[in-house]
Amino acid sequence: MTTIEEFSAGFVEEPGYLDYGKVGPLSSPVIAEISAHVEIVSRARFGSIDRLASEDERMRRAVSAAIGFAPEQIVFQPNTSTGLMQAMFGLTGGVLLSQAEFPSVTFAAVRASEAIHAVTPIWLETDHGRVTPGQIREQITATTTAVAVSLVDSRTGYVADIDGIRQVIGDRLLIVDAIQGLGVVDAPYEVADVVASGGQKWLRAGWGSGFLALSDRAIERLTPVTSGFTGTSEKYPWDEVTPPLAAARAFTVSNPDLVAEARLAVALEEVVAVGVEAIAAAVAEGVDHVIDLADEFAIPVASSRDVSERAGIVVLQPEPQELTILAASLFNHGVSVTAGATSVRVSVHAATSAETLEMVRQSFVSFATAR
Repeated sequence: MTTIEEFSAGFVEEPGYLDYGKVGPLSSPVIAEISAHVEIVSRARFGSIDRLASEDERMRRAVSAAIGFAPEQIVFQPNTSTGLMQAMFGLTGGVLLSQAEFPSVTFAAVRASEAIHAVTPIWLETDHGRVTPGQIREQITATTTAVAVSLVDSRTGYVADIDGIRQVIGDRLLIVDAIQGLGVVDAPYEVADVVASGGQKWLRAGWGSGFLALSDRAIERLTPVTSGFTGTSEKYPWDEVTPPLAAARAFTVSNPDLVAEARLAVALEEVVAVGVEAIAAAVAEGVDHVIDLADEFAIPVASSRDVSERAGIVVLQPEPQELTILAASLFNHGVSVTAGATSVRVSVHAATSAETLEMVRQSFVSFATAR
């Protein structure tokens, strides 16, 4: 068991970094894993390259421990978007989703519709991008075969009630983009049929590391449209093109990046070791501090204050004429955030330090003075 203090010691970025919703700087265990594998790949000592193949099983076990799917239901993907494309291109029927979802979700649905004409996007009307079970219940139709949603909305920070969504959609497929919550949200992933995520944000595993998890129901109903030779029963199916397996492995195109799998595995192993509940509690404490500072300086908070509806994202929404001043104040004090057209997104992780929070305070002092 790892303590939250030991977990936090693995954050090596400079003070002021509050942009995990964009990308999480690599953790110490991931850096060590990279160094070890660079040595293996560069030296290529006898037998060492072949032993790298075990990283695929390690990655699948690590994902399994984190989300509750069986290892054989999990396959490597280079990123969330590719996993979502695999799922959407395999669908038949209507998929209910919000146009306000992150483009990885909406583009996968529309591109699949345009290319294959087997799936039809059904646009869900939402309350400022927040997808709720009640909205889905009101708008679901007999032609809806799947529902797609982000576990955590990247613009509002809202945590979707995927358990509640499961209860209202019955046996329709539930597709979850988990990247903004995996590692910091204690969610019932097992109620989903498709879980896609990458490791470059809250897991701090770096780009090019992701996975796709499929329930037995998803494997039965989805067609593996872009299925490569790795999705068959043969390791190397020479001289014939064999059909894809009726398994998650069918949703692969080629062999995985074994070093990326190692990065993802060690990041997830660390999360499981400390426990996502402990990480979520530390994140919540940091979020509370940022919200308190915003309240102190009368900066409107657009994201939810309810702990059950939020993860690590705080959305600040000053008056339009003050947005540039706020973004500039944070920039001038070395605070890394994402500034959008109408708001500033602050992403807090478990190791957000007192020094970082003081940098935020000084930014807000400058903002208050300038406005």
